[in-house]
Amino acid sequence: MSRILITGVAGFLGSHLVDALVSGVDEIVGVDNLWRGRLEFIEQHVQTHRVQFVEADIRDYDAMKRVMPGVDKVFHLAAQSNVIGSMGDPDYSFQTNVVGTYNVLKAATEAGVKRLVFSSSREAYGEPVRLPVQEDDVLRPKNPYGASKLAGEAYCRSFDGVSGLSCGVLRFGNLYGPRDRDRVIPIWLEHAAQGKDLVIYGGEQILDFVPVEQAVSALMACAASDVYGPINIATGRGTSLRDLASRILSVTTSTSRIAIEPARAVEVVRFVADVSRMRQLLSIEPPSDPLAGLADMVHSAT
Repeated sequence: MSRILITGVAGFLGSHLVDALVSGVDEIVGVDNLWRGRLEFIEQHVQTHRVQFVEADIRDYDAMKRVMPGVDKVFHLAAQSNVIGSMGDPDYSFQTNVVGTYNVLKAATEAGVKRLVFSSSREAYGEPVRLPVQEDDVLRPKNPYGASKLAGEAYCRSFDGVSGLSCGVLRFGNLYGPRDRDRVIPIWLEHAAQGKDLVIYGGEQILDFVPVEQAVSALMACAASDVYGPINIATGRGTSLRDLASRILSVTTSTSRIAIEPARAVEVVRFVADVSRMRQLLSIEPPSDPLAGLADMVHSAT
């Protein structure tokens, strides 16, 4: 890859992708509206001119058209990426995740981009009909975020192969790692440090937590391939939120309590992915302990 574009470059996943790519590409153009992203996450790369940062919004088609010329590959990560956030502002979720994705695809096609990798989500499945979840299982999202990601996938499918643009779709499990915020693991780590309760809504959840390093490896492998997918990017191992809370209390040596509150209807209760396709098509092996990275998050916060 000589010139690549990353949307959502200053976000949690985008900034880790930059860290992995800067030494192996000629030029990185990074786009972010800084709504959730933080420039400090990539500032060192901007200052050393390894990343050309453009503050822009993917909802602005003209802005996407301006940054696309000469780009070989696109990592489309920009999104409203929070389930509860999508409920609070469904219009922003739709405009960003659906209209914004269309804008990126259209601009990429017109500029002659060769490959685009789209960051989708396990939320596209909704409540699974079986575990582990396979990529061909029924898709019935139960919140605006999942619906918008499914719509983004549909647009990727419609653009794939048009004017030479090849698309790849990755459905991520519950990503976590340093720089993450506003999701269960960083929230609970913060609460544990402050002695606040770790609140579980419902108490029956079993989820597939994925270290951000694995997600970055998947993005890079998908960009280097010609597969469309979709491909589950997960560990294939379920972790109950009760066990997660206990693990966080252990790693932080916190005296916080685990509290159970009524379930929230918009949240998926059970998700564990079948990762056979990830292994076969991307040659990625998941970690034996999905939560091994918790210690790194504690260290990075101190």
